[in-house]
Amino acid sequence: MTAVLVREEIAEAGIRLLREHGFEVDVEGDSDLAETIGRYDAIVIRSATKLTSDLIERGERLKVIGRAGVGIDNVDVEAATRRGIVVANAPESTVVSAAEHTVGLLTALARNIPQAHAALKQGRWDRKKYGGIELADKTLGVLGFGRIGQQVARRAAGLGMRVVAYDPFVAPERFRELGVERVESVDDVYAAAEFLTLHLPLTDETRRGVDASALAKMRDGVRIVNAARGELLDEDALLDALRSGKVAGAALDVFSSEPYSGPLLELDNVVATPHLAASTEEAQDRAGLIIAEQVAAALEGGLVTNAVNIPVIGAEDLEVLGAYIPLAAKLGRLAMELAEGRVEELHLTYFGSLAQYDTRLLTVAALNGAFQGRSDQPVNYVNAPVIAADRGVVVREERQRSSRDFTNLVRVEALSDGQAFRVAGTTIGKDDRQWLVNALGFELDMELAPLLVFFRYDDVPGVIGRVGTLFGEAGVNIANMTVSRTRRGGQALMALSIDTPAPPELVEQLHGDFEDARFISLR
Repeated sequence: MTAVLVREEIAEAGIRLLREHGFEVDVEGDSDLAETIGRYDAIVIRSATKLTSDLIERGERLKVIGRAGVGIDNVDVEAATRRGIVVANAPESTVVSAAEHTVGLLTALARNIPQAHAALKQGRWDRKKYGGIELADKTLGVLGFGRIGQQVARRAAGLGMRVVAYDPFVAPERFRELGVERVESVDDVYAAAEFLTLHLPLTDETRRGVDASALAKMRDGVRIVNAARGELLDEDALLDALRSGKVAGAALDVFSSEPYSGPLLELDNVVATPHLAASTEEAQDRAGLIIAEQVAAALEGGLVTNAVNIPVIGAEDLEVLGAYIPLAAKLGRLAMELAEGRVEELHLTYFGSLAQYDTRLLTVAALNGAFQGRSDQPVNYVNAPVIAADRGVVVREERQRSSRDFTNLVRVEALSDGQAFRVAGTTIGKDDRQWLVNALGFELDMELAPLLVFFRYDDVPGVIGRVGTLFGEAGVNIANMTVSRTRRGGQALMALSIDTPAPPELVEQLHGDFEDARFISLR
């Protein structure tokens, strides 16, 4: 029975969903994970559990790791990817909570609310000391304009703030839609911001990116909010800037090491909360339910929309591309089989309206098909690109808007020892039948089937009849046949789909009769 370990607490609705899908669910947070992880097909965690490469190696049955939250810093994604394990998170679950907490910190920082509260509780009525400043008409700089950054900008605009933001990975149109000024560099944000909020992912480039040199570029008296990742800030440099007055105040929900008890908490111009941005009842319930859905989809072979190590496409794109995913997989397998597995380069080309979409998932599907049965480990959509890279196979993707004869066309070309093995296909009809329209340089017209046979030969009379006779005598039914030729009397290609595998003696005879005969299984 498929077993799921829920290592950290999630919403009861999430656990119930997993059980409704027929999975055995263990809720266990105290066991020795190194000893027990090998029993499970999936594991659900939050931020406390660290899944290192060693632990992942012990998870012999693992197919999916579900992180009930946004970040995946506590998962060795590379190790999981090499093992073909899907890593999924719940990025949408905490967006509202994190954005609201950021705005709460922003307001608390501007009006000294926590300090005034603490003073009053201690019996001091310090109205003059904690008066604060207004947010209206101030400039908020947003570093990182993803989901949370955009929601913070939307709320800040509602407070009457001018918002400037930098994110090279977000289209300019999105900035305009939200009424946000898009600047060209991080330094432009530093120069403009009276308040600065961080919403960057944690990478080698961003780690401690807000350091002493960055702080020196900011306006005197800037106020900084960080509810994203503690390691985005150089805390020692921030401490110095707060003491000197270069930074007027900071509101921090995250720290480089947690729980934090360092010197920043001793400063009166620092507002701090213990990593609460995502800690609302709604966000926690949402995260648990979303990750349960993702885990169930991964275990049942469905689309994992929040996978971090598989290309993810939106629902609207999927409506168009969905039918071409299995087609790309079969064409990848067919091209690899025609090249007999010896491939230096795979070239994927998408023609027609497909070229308007993000086709990365189609490319991964083609790689998944290509390496089936050609690796000493299971191949799936997660690790197929890694296997290609490990084997030194160059993968190229190209899109062309025009397609001479078809609305959409997928072409896969396997390059091997100076030869090109090219196949192309499309879908036909309301049921999206997968159609082979080109192979080995010949135009064809036949439905892709699990068992295919290809013959290249000189175009002379009697070949078709002889092939039909040989298959008939061997008791193998030919389901479909198509023949193509370069010119009369030139080279011809015969393609067959057959109902049952050809017996060895028939394969041997046809290899003797034809210079180029290929029996291919796409099963």
